[in-house]
Amino acid sequence: MIFKMTVVSALIAVVSSVALADLPTLEKKDRYKVGFAQTESNNPWRIAETKSFKETAKTCNWDLVYTDAAGSAAKQVSDVDSMIAQGVDVIFLPPREERPLLPAVLRAKAQGIPVFLVDRSVDEKVAKPGRDYVTFLGSNFIEQGQIAAKWLIEKTGGKGMILELEGTTGSSPANDRRKGFDDEIAKHPEMKILASQSGDFARDKGRKVTETLLQTYPNANVIYAHNDEMAIGAIQALEAAGKQPGKDVLIVSVDGTRDALQAIIDGKMGVTVESSPFFGPLACSTMKRYANGEKIEHWVRVKDRVFTIDNAAKYIDEAY
Repeated sequence: MIFKMTVVSALIAVVSSVALADLPTLEKKDRYKVGFAQTESNNPWRIAETKSFKETAKTCNWDLVYTDAAGSAAKQVSDVDSMIAQGVDVIFLPPREERPLLPAVLRAKAQGIPVFLVDRSVDEKVAKPGRDYVTFLGSNFIEQGQIAAKWLIEKTGGKGMILELEGTTGSSPANDRRKGFDDEIAKHPEMKILASQSGDFARDKGRKVTETLLQTYPNANVIYAHNDEMAIGAIQALEAAGKQPGKDVLIVSVDGTRDALQAIIDGKMGVTVESSPFFGPLACSTMKRYANGEKIEHWVRVKDRVFTIDNAAKYIDEAY
């Protein structure tokens, strides 16, 4: 606890040293050198997001400086520092974890480079939009968890023994999707979260975690996964254990991938709440607004849909 408080105090001290400075401005010009520091490329969601940025670079007149942190917060910090050294005009950053990326965000600000956070945020107790970075572009992760929980409650009549597969520890989607879901479930005494464990947003890790949890909690009849990759891994684990996903165990998830929509069509998954990865066009338009001197809202919110058996077939061709 003392160590954690020391880290937080150090971060607050760093923020205080640059907080009085205004956000960097962005000059209006025909072409920009844009940094995009991706967290990893080990799942369809991240691959689709990267593709969206690369396609947008062509239409938005960007010279894109792209990096892949390969799942390492330390590598992502180094990637951002490299972009600062290269003198990019702007940085789009999906922080792998809420706190480790804070110093890099502040260093960019100190060097006059506007930062836009994409799909994940940083700890707002320490760094704030409109002061330390321009804005957060993304979904309402708490609401995503709430929607998944409410669908589940209605589907089961408020009864269920739940296993929760969490995303990357310390990331804003994992923190918020857990809060949104858990708070709703807590309102129903006949619903119980038996265990909650990180699968790091990865399919194979989600499968392995599910295998272990099923041995400890064979009475579980619901799995809530913080993303579709872990949900697909859970389906694999259930089938290997001789259980029928969708019948013996109901699966709810977040993302809206093609594999998840197919799983819904096949009766193996109940619902997935969309979390769109197509940020490129939104990043372009928001950056242009900022260069034009517009005041950018602190949260540029992405609207998400809900996919169930009623509409999965209709939208599967749009999925990634």
